[in-house]
Amino acid sequence: MKPTCPTIALVAALFCPASLFAAAPATSTALLQPFVDRHELAGAVAVVVGRDKVISIETVGFADITAHKAMKPDAMFWIASQTKPMTATALMMLVDEGKVALDDAVEKHLPEFRGQMVQAEKDDAHTLLRKPAHPITIREVLSHMSGMPFQSALETPTYDTVPLAALVRSYAITPLQTEPGTHYQYSSAGINTAGRIIEVVSGMKYEEFMQRRLFTPLGMKDTTFWPDEKQARRVAKSYRPDATKTNLEAFQITQLAYPLSDRAHRFPIPGGGLFSTGQDTARFCQMLLNGGELNGRRYLSEAAFKDLTKRQTPASVKDNYGLCFALGPDWFGHGGAQATGMEIRPEKGLATIWMVQHAGFPGEGGKAQGAFKNWALERFGK
Repeated sequence: MKPTCPTIALVAALFCPASLFAAAPATSTALLQPFVDRHELAGAVAVVVGRDKVISIETVGFADITAHKAMKPDAMFWIASQTKPMTATALMMLVDEGKVALDDAVEKHLPEFRGQMVQAEKDDAHTLLRKPAHPITIREVLSHMSGMPFQSALETPTYDTVPLAALVRSYAITPLQTEPGTHYQYSSAGINTAGRIIEVVSGMKYEEFMQRRLFTPLGMKDTTFWPDEKQARRVAKSYRPDATKTNLEAFQITQLAYPLSDRAHRFPIPGGGLFSTGQDTARFCQMLLNGGELNGRRYLSEAAFKDLTKRQTPASVKDNYGLCFALGPDWFGHGGAQATGMEIRPEKGLATIWMVQHAGFPGEGGKAQGAFKNWALERFGK
């Protein structure tokens, strides 16, 4: 009779196939280094966090390839649309306080939206407008079900050169593209509108509310819309495939105005303007792993946390989305335009944070994030 695989290493080596003992690399760096060596990934900060501590934070590759500047744990990144769930979390604090409700019409708090129309027909020659069945709601703007476009003409080519109030007024005079509540349409305009509601309801500038109520209490010391000069030196360079699609080339992010520290001409974008670090983002994820609480301080009620992280899109649409969170079978999270990502798995008590600055990857580079997540789940998720 063929023996089963015992736990004693010597007997295992004699009787058991080696493949049965294949284990994940001890570090994510060992796993990811081949992507760097093949010039498919510039560099990354990869973080695994549990409910009460950071389990692993490792780096690989370069923040600046040409300067041979190694990626460090405190490297900063434009996290782009990962800003969205942070904005939604802030708004849910106001829901908890009874100052706003998810099913409030946006026009209740922003009167400029009164009379907003929806496209009934559109072709090259004309656009026919009509009154929507109902005004858009806060729940709809947070779940991308409002029918609002992705952005307005004021956000071309840069996102951050128009004050938030003026930007949101441009959305109010823009017809909805679909009937509210009927179609999923990813819309940064909707999340920027939610940020403006935070300002109006709280009586505080959006960025001030975020700092006072979320970033400072959580200890997110490097999360900002305006990296100062020291922080800007820690921002990892952005990379994309070169003309041959076999190597990497650096480029400057065209959606943002420079210098990044300019508070006079750059404005906060609730749908995608934040810079952060892996360590800071881990603090946010850790609070969510604990159901809206961290270190004895409650940021969200249980009800608000549930609303934030459950499906809000109707069964009639295929997209599975909460309030500014993408939803998977056992996770919720969000990514950013430069390939950053975070996924929170409450049942496993584990979150993964992936920090890179890439607009596309040569070769197999796009698989690096998935390889890291699989490694983290195999090593720490049991």
